[in-house]
Amino acid sequence: MNLDEQRNMMEHAMTERMLNHAFVVLRQWANTLNFGPYIDRIHSLENNYRQLFDYYLIGNDPERDIIHDQLTTEVYRLADEMYADMLLKNGQRPDMHGFEPTNISSVINYFSTCAHLQEEDLDWLVEVATDPERAVVGLAATAALSANLRDIFDENALLALIEIIGSDNTFVADQALASAILLLAYWDVRIDFFKNIQERFMENADEQRAFHIMCALIRSVNKSIKQMIDEEHITPDDLPDEIWNLVGDQNKESSVEDAMRKIENLMPKTEENFVRAIVELLPETWIFDYIVGEDEDRNDRIERIYLEIGSMDLMWDRLDDAEEWLVDRLRSGKATPKDYINYGHCCFLKGDKMMAYENYLEAKRLCNGVRAFFDLFRPDRKMLVEKGIPLEQVYLMEDHLLSKNE
Repeated sequence: MNLDEQRNMMEHAMTERMLNHAFVVLRQWANTLNFGPYIDRIHSLENNYRQLFDYYLIGNDPERDIIHDQLTTEVYRLADEMYADMLLKNGQRPDMHGFEPTNISSVINYFSTCAHLQEEDLDWLVEVATDPERAVVGLAATAALSANLRDIFDENALLALIEIIGSDNTFVADQALASAILLLAYWDVRIDFFKNIQERFMENADEQRAFHIMCALIRSVNKSIKQMIDEEHITPDDLPDEIWNLVGDQNKESSVEDAMRKIENLMPKTEENFVRAIVELLPETWIFDYIVGEDEDRNDRIERIYLEIGSMDLMWDRLDDAEEWLVDRLRSGKATPKDYINYGHCCFLKGDKMMAYENYLEAKRLCNGVRAFFDLFRPDRKMLVEKGIPLEQVYLMEDHLLSKNE
């Protein structure tokens, strides 16, 4: 079992709060790292967990859930430290010792790949990102940190990213807020045990602004960070000469757009993947509840936005509303294959198998090959079954779609 498989197994165990399963992986890592303090911490946590279970068997301690949460948090923290060390030992991350503050490539490389970010470096990042005179460096470093946190959870680094949301520079603050929303969604189960992160986010993220950021992220699900940067209206006043110099050699013919493109080329490319993840993650998280809440108008807007990018995630229980929107979409001439698939789902669930089949066929015709069609169709199979379509009927529909040569 490789490192990724071990981590996935441990993450799944922790999601179910089965700490003993996590200890099995952590003990393997401790033996590989041969680091005494890790072994001692695992031993201490195992003893505490065993005592918790013993007390549970003989009585109903009202503090048991609180203690269980605290233990889970400590196991997560230990796992994060050890995973970073395992990456270093396996050569999957460079062993880094700081960076050159005036070299933007060095800054981006450090904040995007360093396994153990130092507190003083995070303090430097917050200072730069909230300084209008160093906005470009702050933007690049913030994007780099976001990419790093997608792979390695770091409590202090995430708190620093959230603090950057308070920057006076809207461009940097929006980058930090968008990244924080996506990362908090991605690490949602873990965040449940890191209450100070939830509190810090709610202190720094204005609800209205966070809502607009979330809408923009959903709409930009198919856009790369380069497209987002290109759409920004940036004037030379936003980029002082001393900041331009950090990008590289500048001459009189250089434009603001050229400078921004050079920075974008240095940014981690995984940001697009963060944006794609939002469609699956947000509806199940406290972040979605906080930003959207019980506001019916906001819920309606979010539901429509999800449909616009081809997701039925929020509409499986509101087929009439989804069908009404999809009919208008199909009539507009702007429908995508996923729109036809979603309309087919509505028909299938309402018992109109022929109409469902015809719309699935149209989606297949618009796709670039059979595989492309089934890549869009099959992720929804589970929901079709959950909403009442017998699995054998789903298979029958797929079989006929597969054999239809059109």
